[in-house]
Amino acid sequence: MEDLVIGLLSENIVLILAAVFLVVVILKGVRIVPQSEKHVVERFGRLHSVLGPGINFVVPFLDVVRHQISILERQLPNATQDAITKDNVLVQIDTSVFYRILEPEKTVYRIRDVDGAIATTVAGIVRAEIGKMDLDEVQSNRANLIASIQASVETAVDDWGIEVTRAEILDVNLDQATRDAMLQQLNAERARRAQVTEAEGQRRAVELAADAELYAAEQTAKARRIGAEAEAYATEVVAKAIRENGIQAAQYQVALKQVEALNALGNGDGKQTIVVPAAALEAFGDAFKMLKGGS
Repeated sequence: MEDLVIGLLSENIVLILAAVFLVVVILKGVRIVPQSEKHVVERFGRLHSVLGPGINFVVPFLDVVRHQISILERQLPNATQDAITKDNVLVQIDTSVFYRILEPEKTVYRIRDVDGAIATTVAGIVRAEIGKMDLDEVQSNRANLIASIQASVETAVDDWGIEVTRAEILDVNLDQATRDAMLQQLNAERARRAQVTEAEGQRRAVELAADAELYAAEQTAKARRIGAEAEAYATEVVAKAIRENGIQAAQYQVALKQVEALNALGNGDGKQTIVVPAAALEAFGDAFKMLKGGS
C-alpha cells in the first residue's frame, strides 16, 4: 500500500507542485484591505500602487505591501505652547489638533514622525499667530484665531498628504501678575461704566424736566393766545353792535358787565365787607332796569 502511494506521488509530483504553487500564488496575489486602511505597495523597492479598501490583486513575489496606513481621524496629544502677544504679554496656549491621512504614499515617503512633525508645525504657527494679536484680541476673537491657525497648518501639511480636520484652542493661561492687572483694569472699566450710566440718567432727568417746563410754557402761552383771541372776538362783536345799534348797545354791554360783577360778589363766602358808593348803586339799578327792559 505504501509503495502504491509513493508511486502515485512520484508520478504526479509535478502536478502536485503546480497545484501548491497555484494556491500560494492566489494567496499571495489577493489582498483584502479593511475599510479603515490603505496599503502602500512597493515593487523592487519603489512605490508601485496604493490599495484601497476591499479586494485587491498584486503580483506575487514582485509586489510587497510595505505599509498599512490607517485613514481614521487621529488626535494629537493636547499640547501647551508659550507665546508672546503683540502687546508683549506672555501667555500659555493649550491646543488640540485632529487630522487624517488622505494620501499615504506622500506620508510614508516624505515624513517619518507624523505626530511629531504636525505638533512642531502647530507650535510654530500658534506662536506666529499669537504674535500678531493683542491679548484682548486673543481672548475675544478666539474663533478667528482658530480659523487662522487651522488654515496655516493645513497649508503646511498638505505636502505630506494630511488633512487637518479640526484645530481647537482649549485655554489661554496667564501668569498671576497679568491676571491681577487685568482684574484691576476690569474693575476700573466697570466703575467707569457705572459713572457713565449715572451721568446719562441725570442728563436724561434734566432733559425730561426741561421738556416738561417747555410743554407747560407752551400750554400757558396757548391758553393766553386763546383768551386773547376770545377777548378780541368779543371786542369785535361789541364794536359791531355799537356800529349797528348805536349807544344803546354799548350801554347794554356795560350794564351786563356790572350785573355779572355783582353776581360774582354775591357768590362769595359771605365773610367779606364791600363798600359800594351811592353812584354805583344807582348805576346797578339802571343796569337792572335796562336788562329788564331789553328782555
